[in-house]
Amino acid sequence: MSDEKRQSAPTGPLPHRARKPLPDHPVRVALLDLLADAGTVTSTEAAARLGHSSGLCSFHLRQLAAHGLIEEAPHTGGRVRPWRLRWEPSGEPGGEAPEEFDALARGLEDESYRHWLSHRDQAPAEWQQDESFSAVVHLTPAEAAELAASVRHLMAGYRDRDQHPGARPADAVAVAAVTRLFPLLPDSPGRPATA
Repeated sequence: MSDEKRQSAPTGPLPHRARKPLPDHPVRVALLDLLADAGTVTSTEAAARLGHSSGLCSFHLRQLAAHGLIEEAPHTGGRVRPWRLRWEPSGEPGGEAPEEFDALARGLEDESYRHWLSHRDQAPAEWQQDESFSAVVHLTPAEAAELAASVRHLMAGYRDRDQHPGARPADAVAVAAVTRLFPLLPDSPGRPATA
């Protein structure tokens, strides 16, 4: 990350307006993921990578900015308007996402899933099945990290399609893939539940 970008990146918690709930929209979740991966992106770049129109991406980028999650990145002027997250992505110094954003992202995932369940009868027949599943497994911290790495590795084979829409099969659509690995805690403080 350049010194210019690092110096102009805001520090401290997001403003209170970032805590407002965002309306459910999968394009916003995809844009946030794209910004976390790419660092900065214009609406035109986002449209090419996500397979949407530039106008749609521009609208949702502005909505994310209005909620305090993203901001305009420094640029040389002209019509180009790059956007970035309001903090440095993970992997950079000080790159932990603010707690408010993490909670918002989880909320958007949940809302998107509820939206899918209530509207899946409107999807083409071949997409109406629900491929969601959950399981309780007994793992050590190292095994949980290994499982998470395995899931990331499995999905990595499809991530190239984000940057190269031409690599997508003709019938491919954006699909949310959400994995959460966390210990089940007992009602009383102390060790994680073992049951």
